[in-house]
Amino acid sequence: MSIIPHTDQEPREVYQSLGRQLESWAQELGFQQVGITDTELGDHEARLQAWLDKGFHGEMAYMGHHGRMRSRPAELVPGVTRVITLRMDYLPAGTEPLAQLESPADAYVARYALGRDYHKVIRRRLVKLWKRINDYLHDHGIDHHSARVFTDSAPILEKALAEKSGLGWIGKNTLLLNQSAGSFFFLAEIFTDLPLTLSEPQPTNHCGSCNRCIEVCPTAAIIAPYQLDARRCISYLTIEHRGSIPVEFRAPMGNRIFGCDDCQLFCPWNKFAQVSSVTDFNPRNELDASTLIELFLWSEAEFLSRTQGSAIRRTGYLGWRRNIAVALGNCAFDEKVYQVLATHLAAAPPLVQEHITWAMAALDERRPNPSR
Repeated sequence: MSIIPHTDQEPREVYQSLGRQLESWAQELGFQQVGITDTELGDHEARLQAWLDKGFHGEMAYMGHHGRMRSRPAELVPGVTRVITLRMDYLPAGTEPLAQLESPADAYVARYALGRDYHKVIRRRLVKLWKRINDYLHDHGIDHHSARVFTDSAPILEKALAEKSGLGWIGKNTLLLNQSAGSFFFLAEIFTDLPLTLSEPQPTNHCGSCNRCIEVCPTAAIIAPYQLDARRCISYLTIEHRGSIPVEFRAPMGNRIFGCDDCQLFCPWNKFAQVSSVTDFNPRNELDASTLIELFLWSEAEFLSRTQGSAIRRTGYLGWRRNIAVALGNCAFDEKVYQVLATHLAAAPPLVQEHITWAMAALDERRPNPSR
């Protein structure tokens, strides 16, 4: 959608007043913070290309598509001059992530995926926010602006735009960090040509000498400060990767079956993480309180039913069972678990079969009195 440029006759005070009201309107819709930036992303383009050149994106070929569009917003939305950036907390109340990680028989799902698919939840609210903006402009005799809304749904350097608009800084774990909110939040954008006043970016990166995220990463995916090799990352391996999980990463996965939060859970700034007020992000289908064996026994029909409207759908049923098979192989030996795996081995698709076989061998190693 092309954006029609505004004329010089538009009253500046209307836009200034609009800018002052944006944050309160956004907060009414569940967002915690708003920033405004232009579209110049400077050296982020070169950083992205260097990351791609090293192959750190793995099988995520889409990261290399669209040329330089990710770092040049006007190539995605012609005429855009401003990006309204927003963040929304997603940490659900009442969950015990560290306790789950320390209980190998329980399934660990990344906190962002416990509730409804954030793409749908946030997009609806962005559309409502733009309508309110548009109505306000219309009431002041301004009718020719347009916009497009996004949340992790287009080739956009979201973290770079959010950093430039003052929502935080990109940390050593490559996530956006905020001094008052940590990092358990989603990002969203409104691309527009509204002549809004720019927000001030944060002048300081507050990671300092801390390397906690690098030290705790189970698979050493943060290969250096601010550098992530996605091919080693558990989130990539359990969600984006479609093939066999490399053997070297299976034991470090532990009970993480969809995503990983370690570089956030152990980040000191997340002592300020806020529980979300958006009920759509509350856990569904007891995904925060299920054992691995319970989830492994889901049929494909159950998987499709229970993950309807969930980000978990992205891994697919095949990936779901592959991931859980690995996690079961990381449990303490349990004869019942071993027999369930053995029962499902023959009928499993080759990919799942390979990981069940690995899991059974790993459990055999921990059998109290293994027969040799």
